[in-house]
Amino acid sequence: MVANDESLEQARAHHAAGHLQEAESLYRACLESTPEAAAAHHGLGVLEIERGRLDAGLRSLLRALELAPENGHHWESYAQGLMLAYRPQEGLAVIERAIDCGLDSEEACSLRDMLQRMLATPAPTDEDALILLFDRHQFDEVERLAREWTLCRPWDAFGWKMLGSVLTRCSRSDEALPALEEALGRDDQDPQIHNVLGVALEQAGRLREAGLAYAHAAKLSPNSVSALYNLASLLQAMGEAKEAIGYFDTVLEIDPQHLKSYNNRGSALRCLGRSAEALDDYRRALAIDPDHPETLTNLGNALAELGRLDEALALQQRAVTLRPGQAEMLANLANILQQMGRVDEAVATYRQALSQHPQDAAIHSKLLFALNYQSDLSAEAIFTDYRDYDRRHGEAVRAHWRAHTNTRDAERRLRLGYVSPDFRSHAIRYMLEPLLEHRNRLQFELHVYAELTREDAQTARYRSLVDHWVPTRGLNDGELAARIRADGIDILVDLAGHTAGNRLGVFAYKPAPVSVSAWVGYGYTTGLSAIDYFLADEVLVPEGSEGLFSERPWRLAAPGGVYRPSAGMGAVNALPALERGAVTFGTLTRGVRINHRVVRVWSEILDRVPGSRLVIDSRTYADASVAERLAARFAAHGIARERLEIGYHSPPWDVLRGMDIGLDCFPHNSGTTLMESLYMGVPFVTLADRPSVGRIGATILAGIGRDAWIAPDEAGYVERAVALAADLAGLAAIRAGLRGEMEASAWRDEPGGIARIEAAYRAMWRRWCERE
Repeated sequence: MVANDESLEQARAHHAAGHLQEAESLYRACLESTPEAAAAHHGLGVLEIERGRLDAGLRSLLRALELAPENGHHWESYAQGLMLAYRPQEGLAVIERAIDCGLDSEEACSLRDMLQRMLATPAPTDEDALILLFDRHQFDEVERLAREWTLCRPWDAFGWKMLGSVLTRCSRSDEALPALEEALGRDDQDPQIHNVLGVALEQAGRLREAGLAYAHAAKLSPNSVSALYNLASLLQAMGEAKEAIGYFDTVLEIDPQHLKSYNNRGSALRCLGRSAEALDDYRRALAIDPDHPETLTNLGNALAELGRLDEALALQQRAVTLRPGQAEMLANLANILQQMGRVDEAVATYRQALSQHPQDAAIHSKLLFALNYQSDLSAEAIFTDYRDYDRRHGEAVRAHWRAHTNTRDAERRLRLGYVSPDFRSHAIRYMLEPLLEHRNRLQFELHVYAELTREDAQTARYRSLVDHWVPTRGLNDGELAARIRADGIDILVDLAGHTAGNRLGVFAYKPAPVSVSAWVGYGYTTGLSAIDYFLADEVLVPEGSEGLFSERPWRLAAPGGVYRPSAGMGAVNALPALERGAVTFGTLTRGVRINHRVVRVWSEILDRVPGSRLVIDSRTYADASVAERLAARFAAHGIARERLEIGYHSPPWDVLRGMDIGLDCFPHNSGTTLMESLYMGVPFVTLADRPSVGRIGATILAGIGRDAWIAPDEAGYVERAVALAADLAGLAAIRAGLRGEMEASAWRDEPGGIARIEAAYRAMWRRWCERE
């Protein structure tokens, strides 16, 4: 008997510790030696109930009650088992009898009250009815009934699955995940549970875990369209476009009418730079549903990428009409308006989108980007919006700031990190490639954090120049910030600002002791107070403009960068005006920079220089109707259509060979194309406007000693352009010598320019080391 008591105590100990298999074995061993052991029957019955084996559990609990009716716990456990089996009438009869017999404990009375409430509550609806409510989007009712189901039938995976599903559908992943784990604990072979778990994990930003859940669901159910589609969409979001297309193809083999797969497959093709192919997928989707807003907006995006802006605008307007107030679609509409140069309308539409989703940092970045091109706002007014960006997206993250433990050795080799989505063929190459190629390897260990949707030959070139290459697609801001901390980065440099694909959210976490925003990627402040310095030169950020930057300006002597010409530009030709007998002005700017002030001033120049022509050549004007609308704006100032040559050619070298004088835009200057103009022998006139996007032209000219072409105002701009046009001999001489001036300037001193930038990094680091 002693041995049996010891076995029973051991069984109870294992049971309490959750070692159910060991506990069950010991309970059964006790019953083999002593079949009438009520305590062993009771313990085994409770264990069976916990495992969901209700019938066997109730048999054991009833036997325990029959053998020892004087034990109040036996009555309570049997009544509770009947309740869990959803036999509340029988359970109530059992507990009331126990209370009548003197078991008037607090636990017994509480159990009686619970059973009475169950009897007063209708039984849970059947599975089909609950699913029907879910399909009808009656989510409050589904949640209520699913919670009731889990209370009445806690062993049933279905109730937990429906609760997790409805919470996930309502974007409440923090509540959904525990419910779905409960469901899996009861049925780990249900592919639907794994699939919904993947959705909840994706909402929570746990993307890799989500992918595993989707893959598990697809393994359990190889023809599950939902799981395969979710896995494909996740891979696409993580930058794995090729793999995503393969899974979309599998879905479409199973269901050729799966509209969302056509739609997202088209978007994956666009990520790979295959926009023309994407059109076919979008059109297949619209053949299934001509009014599908998501497909309409994506088709509009694709057409915009192909330069078909009028068609794109019509599709975006239709999408917004069909889905009014949808933030992403409003932002897509604003994108097209911006590309067309309708900046005021774009800004208003971005604001409307942001009002629908105030915490969307990407839309906020688009708004700030567009504001830089607004022609009538003051710099102070624009900076107000940048400060709002910090309040919305920067300040809240300060709770995650932690002290940095980097070694405070002012002269040691530093770990330098560059963050950008542009480590590919992009205009920033003229500066970025020398920056990586000429870095001091003894002084800096270089880490690159590349936010890429696709790679190309230029990506491979960049990768070969750095010590550590980290793809960041698929990492949320917190995860990437943690990776940067783990890498021990000393100085972290942003090269994107508010351009598409930026990772400013990572900088808000302050993952490195020193953080820098470089002018070359964006041209203006980020607005984030978490970033220490704005690295530019004295022309871009003149003394007195500090109040327009959230970062502390760190000024280099002008120029604050270098320029590497593109291959294949060819030789400089003779001045075209000598052969034509008239001057050709020109620009390669995008339409977003051409505002009413620019059109008026350029029209005045054409009016002042008889017989002159104006070439405007950029991707914006690949769409003939967009080009004609621009011509109409000049016509309002009396400029005949035949004096304008508006279109698009790539590469633009021959276009530059046809220009005599370049005209820069304002208040937001051009950038790379101004460098290219000078290198092809084309001087340009610029207006030094608001810091720093309005002084890019000025810093370029200051870097070659041609300050005379920098105007302080619109009148001075006109006079400088007219004066250049009036002296063809002088213009010819300038053209013949301009490339030589570029080559002899600091712009072409790549080692020297990069050394100046890295000296700034070292000085920033010393300053950090000196702090307490």
